[in-house]
Amino acid sequence: MTHPLSTTPFGRRPMTLGMISSQLAAKAKPETAIVHKWHVFQHIKEARQVLGATDRALTILHALLSFHPETALEPDGELIVWPSNEQLMARANGMPPTTLRRHLAVLVDCGLIIRRDSPNGKRYARKGHGGEIEQAYGFDLAPIVARAEEYKSLAGAVQVEKKAFRVAKERLTILRRDIVKMIEAGLEEGVPGNWKRFQQAYQEIVGRIPRTAPRQLLESLSGEMEKLWREIRELLETFAKTQNPDANESHSGRHIQNSNPDLSSESELGLAKKDEAGGNAAANHNLRSLPKRELPLGIVLDACPNMRWLSKGSEIRHWKDLLAAAELARPMLGISPSAWREAREVLGDQQAAITLAAIHQKADQINSAGGYLRSLTDRAKDGKFSVWPMIMALLRAKLDGSKPTPPPAGGPAGFEPGKLGQTGAYQASAELRASLARRPK
Repeated sequence: MTHPLSTTPFGRRPMTLGMISSQLAAKAKPETAIVHKWHVFQHIKEARQVLGATDRALTILHALLSFHPETALEPDGELIVWPSNEQLMARANGMPPTTLRRHLAVLVDCGLIIRRDSPNGKRYARKGHGGEIEQAYGFDLAPIVARAEEYKSLAGAVQVEKKAFRVAKERLTILRRDIVKMIEAGLEEGVPGNWKRFQQAYQEIVGRIPRTAPRQLLESLSGEMEKLWREIRELLETFAKTQNPDANESHSGRHIQNSNPDLSSESELGLAKKDEAGGNAAANHNLRSLPKRELPLGIVLDACPNMRWLSKGSEIRHWKDLLAAAELARPMLGISPSAWREAREVLGDQQAAITLAAIHQKADQINSAGGYLRSLTDRAKDGKFSVWPMIMALLRAKLDGSKPTPPPAGGPAGFEPGKLGQTGAYQASAELRASLARRPK
């Protein structure tokens, strides 16, 4: 086969310097280079954005390669294919003629193929007497061979860039998640700090993240986000280190220290290990003898007056108000969200709020409020805990501390309704007297 002479396109299509560069690159192909056309095509697909090729242009390139009978392309072999537009459209899944011509031009501009137009613009091949092709007009695939290594390098660079972009995006996502949750933890646990400033700084960085961002911008924003992450992390770690180690609720012993003998004996109902192991019969009998009705809200508030301080306007009129006050008391007592959530699931919202109110009332006598709550929750799972003894113990302590005058004839000793509050809850005073009478002296 003679070397192609055509260097300019047919018709109105102009000649460009890019075409000349492509032709020069095709001439410079290594004489011993043998490439696998589909391997090179895969590299071109991966580097298509760098090369400036479109998806449809690659569909046409795939069709052109399919017209070459050999899988291996050699520099000294026939590298020109001459399919008609109808054949190309058929192999390009029925692409319209105008779209076909437009994307053929894209392949030429990208330097992936070279036009070898005949004098009349038709595509054909002239054969000699022996059947060998003497001259062919169509599309030259020589750049596929000449630039095979270049395409491979470009594909590798694109893969490296994609991985770096993915890593930068993952890093930014994790930093955003960590910062949001650390701020929530700091606020929920009552950690002292300028949390408003942290939130504003986070929102300012997030506001500069566009919908589509290059890797360099993502890495820059990740650097700023990491500085904020480190500042918040150091604050939380410093606060955690300053806390009493005994307040760690995961401590194996869950030590509970209470100097009040009444609260200990009345509320824990045999919390000692021997009762847990052997199931103290007296404690179980006491639990069964307690009233089955719910505690009136007024009795709870008289036993735990400190809860009023946590309520807006010192008004607690409904159980939901007590639960809201308990939500405020939880972080003050150092009780973790998980311990509080478990208590609510096991005891119910109302009973859990009463339990936390009693713990808050005697917070100065309990070393680990979180461990104490978990211990009571565990006992409740086994049916060995009731809120009645806790509240009765607090009321008894209040009665003993008030040193009341002897009651009128017929009244129980140590019971003065006027000193127990003005909530109207002591319409249940008979219930209170009966409960106190049943308690072991």
